[in-house]
Amino acid sequence: MAVRAGDIGLRAASAIVLAPAAVLAIWLGGLWFLALMLLACGLLAVEWSTMSAARAWRVMAGAVGFGLIAGVIAAYANQLSLALVLLVFGAAAAGIYARSRGQEALDAAYGVLYLGWPAVLLIWLRDGDTAIGLSWTVFAFAVAWSSDVMAYLVGSLVGGPKLWPRFSPNKTWSGFIGGLVAGTATGAIMAGVFPAWFSFWPDMGLNVLWGAMLGFAAAVATMAGDLWESALKRRFGVKDAGTLIPGHGGLLDRVDGLMFAVVVVACGRLFAIHWGGGA
Repeated sequence: MAVRAGDIGLRAASAIVLAPAAVLAIWLGGLWFLALMLLACGLLAVEWSTMSAARAWRVMAGAVGFGLIAGVIAAYANQLSLALVLLVFGAAAAGIYARSRGQEALDAAYGVLYLGWPAVLLIWLRDGDTAIGLSWTVFAFAVAWSSDVMAYLVGSLVGGPKLWPRFSPNKTWSGFIGGLVAGTATGAIMAGVFPAWFSFWPDMGLNVLWGAMLGFAAAVATMAGDLWESALKRRFGVKDAGTLIPGHGGLLDRVDGLMFAVVVVACGRLFAIHWGGGA
């Protein structure tokens, strides 16, 4: 697939406009980050609803959005276990409500879990306004973004055999490999720059190796998330999840890979806390 200059330019312009606001909220943490997450959850609930229940999207958006917001607020209050429980109950409630209004219960319930699980874990990763929470959050974003961008650029420039043509005809194996290399390198660099925050075995000097391993796993998750959303869009018969971001589609089209990467990075931090002596 040849690189289209206009498409890349539009994507770049959208990123220049939107990225600073997201970066600022991530940097500030606290209520700023909570506000960003609540806004994102609201937009994602609408996009999921218009994609899965176009004729009654308001009903679906209300059902899904309520479950997401409850989980995110509980996570912000340092009640991670409660947040996960609320997601489960929110998914069940969303399904029951959607079915009572003539919509697919499974789509509503899945929407709460699909969107809510990474949102709750991202709140937990940011950990209020702590510097360590910031470092782990930046790690997740940096690996996901670098993997996504490099996969797009390498796939566009090199082309070659398709990765999964049934669901995503534009993605290639060359792009997949490019994304893996970028994510692995980003993880290694971050672990080398911030060894005290990402170290599992500080006395053994394995910071860079550990960062590369976690970056590789998060990069795989990023591209898996992208492919999974492509399969979902194919199921619902839509090209994009929304039209919010020119050149990118909807917000879900931009964070689908990040959602999966956040789960992997959160698991990495849990490992660091409980077994590696990290933070």
